Amino acid sequence: MKRFLLTLAAAALLCACGPDREHTLKVYNWSDYLDVAVIDEFEQWYEEQTGEPVKVILQTFDVNETMLSKIEKGQEDFDVVCPSDYIIERMLQRDLLLPIDRNYGSTPDYIGQYLSPFIRDCFDKFDGGGKNANDYAVGYMWGTVGIIYNPKYVTAEEASTWDIFRNPKFAGKLFMKEDARDVFSQIAIFLHHDELERGEITLDELLRDSSDEAIAEVEAYLKEVKPLVAGWEADFGKDQMVLERGWVSLNWSGDGVWTRDQAEPLGVPIEFSFPKEGFTLFFDGWVIPKYAKNPKAASYWINFMNRPDIVIRNVIETGYVSCNAAPEVLEAFTDDSYEPIDLSYFFGPDHTAVRTDPVLYPDRSDIERAGIQHDWGDRSQALIAMWSRVKGDEANAMTVIVIGAVVLAVAAFLLYRRFGAKKSRRRRR
Repeated sequence: MKRFLLTLAAAALLCACGPDREHTLKVYNWSDYLDVAVIDEFEQWYEEQTGEPVKVILQTFDVNETMLSKIEKGQEDFDVVCPSDYIIERMLQRDLLLPIDRNYGSTPDYIGQYLSPFIRDCFDKFDGGGKNANDYAVGYMWGTVGIIYNPKYVTAEEASTWDIFRNPKFAGKLFMKEDARDVFSQIAIFLHHDELERGEITLDELLRDSSDEAIAEVEAYLKEVKPLVAGWEADFGKDQMVLERGWVSLNWSGDGVWTRDQAEPLGVPIEFSFPKEGFTLFFDGWVIPKYAKNPKAASYWINFMNRPDIVIRNVIETGYVSCNAAPEVLEAFTDDSYEPIDLSYFFGPDHTAVRTDPVLYPDRSDIERAGIQHDWGDRSQALIAMWSRVKGDEANAMTVIVIGAVVLAVAAFLLYRRFGAKKSRRRRR
């Protein structure tokens, strides 16, 4: 917090006095999405590598579209930004990004050395309007969408399918993420799993489909399950899982680990499932906007963020999974308490039996069912409209009950979280 307040003060001073933009790096990032101590270290490292001073000004955002609007409409001169996958696509298509110059002279190219080939392959699939996303973006953190469940009440078989949300056995114990894009994608995958299995359509083709027909069929499914759903949640659903008031949650992998870690001291078992029909991945990556004033320092920043020791510190601080596959990163997050899994897709062919958290690093057999989401452009408005129709203007009765329960439980639970909880691993949207 102290660093953040100092950054705001510095930003205000620079605005008032006129910054020396040649030696200023304006970073626009999600809040709580790096170890702020690395900022001072970058400033020192940059001067050592280039002989030039630099001052980092960190500003934060909480919604991708807010960030995009400032750059696209306000033409604000941020030097390096960290958008999510579909926004990277949109920025490429709208010609809002500069290519990343990785000519670092005598400085090692950590991006080239350590960025996972799996991440590069995924970025190759981005629709960049004729541009390859790997020339304009470097992956920072990534994760998956799946099902958090309590095995006391839900079997592994029941949690192995997205259709669990139509199971009346779990009425009032189901939560769905407050994210139209992620929910839509998982339900679309379930509704077309037969065609996917028969090879009549690819997962990538399915996840690009923004037609009225595609939206209508997902809307029909969601309206069918709505009476069973306890809430459409941003964060409170995880707490409900910890308190055993919820048994199933469509959620992100990082939140799955957070929920598991919070529940363990209370004796509440939590598991995470990658449904058999398939699921989606998500990514955040560093880019240099079109209106950047210091692209050189921005490219060095992106390189520095891939230095293994900096990667490890940022992962520990944020709770997310890095796109970096350096041996040091693998070693730092190896844990002999887990069964070995095949991570050769991420760390290389020699790593077919790695002991690490399989929720954060899925086994190859799971990742082969995963796909990436794409930007829908103007069709995004149709998705938002569908989401509003499904949820309706009024909360359903079960949501009201749940909110009441949250109010009654929150005081005791906040005390626990204050003194013993780890940071929430929220997906950046």
